[in-house]
Amino acid sequence: MKTSIIGFPRVGEVRELKFATENYFRNEISAEELENKGKELRDKHWKLLVDQGIDFIPSGDFSFFDTTLDAAVLLNIVPKKYQQLKLSPLETYFALARGYQGEAGDVTALAMKKWFNTNYHYMVPEIDDETELKLVGDSLFTAFNEAKKAGIITRPTIIGPFTLLKLATYHGTKQAADFYEDAINAYAQIFDRLVKAGCEWIQIDEPALVLDLSTAEVQQFKQLYQKLLAKKVNLKVLVQTYFGDVRDVYQELIELPFDGIGLDFIEGRKTVSLLEKYGFPKEKLLFAGIVNGKNIWKNNYEVTLTLLEKIQTFGNVVLNTSCSLLHVPFTLANESALTKEVTNYFSFAVEKLAELNDLKKISTDKDGNQAILNANTALFKKERFSKNEQVAQQVDLLTEQDFIRLPVLAERATIQKDKLNLPILPTTTIGSFPQTKEVKQNRAKFKKGEITEREYTAFNQQKIAECVAFQEEIGLDVLVHGEFERNDMVEYFGESLDGYLFTEKAWVQSYGTRCVKPPIIWGDVSRSQPITVAYSKYAQTLTNKPMKGMLTGPVTILNWSFPREDISLRESTLQLALAIQEEVLDLEANGIEIIQIDEAALREKLPLRQTDWHSEYLDWAIPAFRLVHSKVKPTTQIHTHMCYSEFADIIQDIDNMDADVISFEASRSNLDILDALKAIDFQTQVGPGVYDIHSPRVPSVNEIEATIHNILNKLPIEKIWVNPDCGLKTRGVPETEASLKNLVLAAKKVRGGV
Repeated sequence: MKTSIIGFPRVGEVRELKFATENYFRNEISAEELENKGKELRDKHWKLLVDQGIDFIPSGDFSFFDTTLDAAVLLNIVPKKYQQLKLSPLETYFALARGYQGEAGDVTALAMKKWFNTNYHYMVPEIDDETELKLVGDSLFTAFNEAKKAGIITRPTIIGPFTLLKLATYHGTKQAADFYEDAINAYAQIFDRLVKAGCEWIQIDEPALVLDLSTAEVQQFKQLYQKLLAKKVNLKVLVQTYFGDVRDVYQELIELPFDGIGLDFIEGRKTVSLLEKYGFPKEKLLFAGIVNGKNIWKNNYEVTLTLLEKIQTFGNVVLNTSCSLLHVPFTLANESALTKEVTNYFSFAVEKLAELNDLKKISTDKDGNQAILNANTALFKKERFSKNEQVAQQVDLLTEQDFIRLPVLAERATIQKDKLNLPILPTTTIGSFPQTKEVKQNRAKFKKGEITEREYTAFNQQKIAECVAFQEEIGLDVLVHGEFERNDMVEYFGESLDGYLFTEKAWVQSYGTRCVKPPIIWGDVSRSQPITVAYSKYAQTLTNKPMKGMLTGPVTILNWSFPREDISLRESTLQLALAIQEEVLDLEANGIEIIQIDEAALREKLPLRQTDWHSEYLDWAIPAFRLVHSKVKPTTQIHTHMCYSEFADIIQDIDNMDADVISFEASRSNLDILDALKAIDFQTQVGPGVYDIHSPRVPSVNEIEATIHNILNKLPIEKIWVNPDCGLKTRGVPETEASLKNLVLAAKKVRGGV
């Protein structure tokens, strides 16, 4: 029996890649130095995998920004506007990822969306009728040869043509199927070059196979791979799936001449039943995803071994992770603050490698490795999660009325209009302002005990005062306090709630150089004291304009935490909703008239199959948000914010959240959501983001003005807010101030022309 992983965290044990890449962006290191850092990390990770006894070691899972973008660049899917900049290959790559504004030209970044049901974001390939899909890059082969030089024969991995073309956006008359022949030729060239380099296996990731597939799509997939696999010579091909089961295409999959098929036994609810119904070819390897690549809890060996025994009756099994380990932190080794009693239950990326080895040893020789199994079994017999009977009772006693806010939305809108007296096209921001070096140092010093709480608070209040003064100076209508006290929009709240645990260095890549440190739900969640009230109340004393109270919603807190496994996601979310409801009512009681409850991650745990959307998720996630604000006064205006996901197909459910105002990320997706809003006669006031904050470029007044006019062509002016498409925390001060000034000027110009 052999072991395998689908992918490994690439940012490094202590985020070395993040810091090197950001140094490159600031021109503090050269392109060559950045490339060398990438080579150093790849080499380190391959050797780590060898030392941990992993048999199938991937290459090609490393990226300076995103592997989907890597595949697009490798295959010449680079729109002409980026090619015309005449930049170096690396600069062009980052122009696609971040946008570019300089002597060579001015381009926005590619769209960015959530990677299936994770908090990782991928860059959306952009294809037009002139796109010539062909093999032009070398990164995949360079990585393989680097590893080979170090004495390691890796399994190169690349996103498959079916998924790549399905996820792309198209500008023109051509669609995915029109590029299949070119894709077949390009991937066949990849096969040929890898064989010549001494490659034995290639991993082709096709996660799109776990989605709802039409009969036509299944046929397209089948025909695509019949042609492609006919071109492979002396190379073994693994088709790898994850994040669910492949019920729509399983029969076709096992009939195609793949040498290995990777199936997910963690999130794939029907994977076992598919094996039972249709069997598995004896001549192929079954790469069985039995170690969870998305959570941080230790594997229950008894449960997994029982599953493995069943799987082994169907064919030759390779022990595998359920998905890439990109979605979990690097290692537990750096966590010194948590007790051993707690960390015994955790397993990060490096520890999951050990789990694969343990399972291999036990399944091969149970008697010789009984001690390993006994220790794991004993761990799972202990009570691990902390209970709070009062919280559990509160959830049990909830009634239908607790999820309903009165009066209805239309009546509230009239009441709030009279109360707030805002102009048409009111301007605001999403919440956070740039977290400068000084802001981060202030927080770090306080955590280390180097300054007093009074000194820490005084610094934050000074920054809030500066932030409020700037917003008033440029003429924003609804202000924010800037969130200088917050490390992360979820971790900050988790730190103030009972039932959470926190790590020191358990970073997970969210997109590009952005990493998050998800808190861990360890018990029943409750709120013992106010969290945000003091700073919001202070900020409101500095201005006569409305000051938004800024909160993170219960669904997002749950989705961006590592959740418990002993209770349902619904119950955990309702516990969080009750805690945030208390904070909402406290803000209201302290004079905050506008409260934003962000649900940026609403879609993240939406089942990938539409038939499961309501029964497994939306039927409790949407009410959980309503529970948070159901008790506020009619005069209190409730906002929410959502970003970097496809929301058009659940837009009616979003309207049913019964917020008063919803802001969406829209700039990177070319305002595509507007048609969906118009189609259902969206009742909630809406702020489609008018510029992309994940790019350092500064949009001009004319650019933002044109965007506002595009919005007004689709939606009534009395329902429109003008705002950036996300928080400004990761941006620098100069581009933030310049962009917001232009935003306000653009809104005023449009008002003047109405």
